[in-house]
Amino acid sequence: MHTHEQKLEAFGRLLIIMDELRAQCPWDKKQTIASLRNLTIEETYELADAIISNDLKGVQEEIGDVMLHMVFYAKIAAETGDFDIADALHGICDKLISRHPHIYGDVVVTGEEDVKRNWEQLKLKEGKKSLLEGVPSGLPAMVKAYRMQEKTKQVGFEWENTAQVWEKVEEEISELHVNITAHAPQEDIEEEFGDVLFSLINYARFIGVDPETALEKVNRKFKRRFEYIEKQAPKPLQDMALAEMEALWNEAKTLEKVNL
Repeated sequence: MHTHEQKLEAFGRLLIIMDELRAQCPWDKKQTIASLRNLTIEETYELADAIISNDLKGVQEEIGDVMLHMVFYAKIAAETGDFDIADALHGICDKLISRHPHIYGDVVVTGEEDVKRNWEQLKLKEGKKSLLEGVPSGLPAMVKAYRMQEKTKQVGFEWENTAQVWEKVEEEISELHVNITAHAPQEDIEEEFGDVLFSLINYARFIGVDPETALEKVNRKFKRRFEYIEKQAPKPLQDMALAEMEALWNEAKTLEKVNL
């Protein structure tokens, strides 16, 4: 592993290269904060993908890509005189110090939950009007639901145990079924379906499962098994009976178990 000085040197090297690219490269020169946004989102998803795949070499590469974007934004802001990379870094350092009084002050905590509660209370003291203000509106819906539930937990807005959460899941599924059976308006069915998803996300949180990661792993499994059906199919899929495709699906499941 590199020394502290070597890490600083590497970061400085990136800053120098960014300066050079911004001055000399036609593509880099024309970029704006707005034009980089979608590319940054793409790089973030690529990092998340590498993490789920347990591809540490990929994680290393994607960290570099994301870091480049952070330096790029700061470089553009420095050119307009709004802020530079030092402002951004000092800002997060100051925030970390102020929100960790159990490390940089005399506050005593007994565990992770105390730290989370203190964090949210400190944010409110800093001027936040709501616990949920820090949850970005642009987050994917599943991630947003999970984060909101985590935050409201910090002030005691939380079920007492897992059994209660599961009862809520069953209640929401029942309400959805009633609406479907009664041929309720589509918007009512949509709302009830959303309630089911929200309660399931809450249940996942209670049993220690990240629902976004769990769903992505299932997506990958479905893709892998369906591609096996496509590869092994003796005739075009549209000419196959469902039972024939299910047989190949089960073959794929068996092979996965054998290869574990």
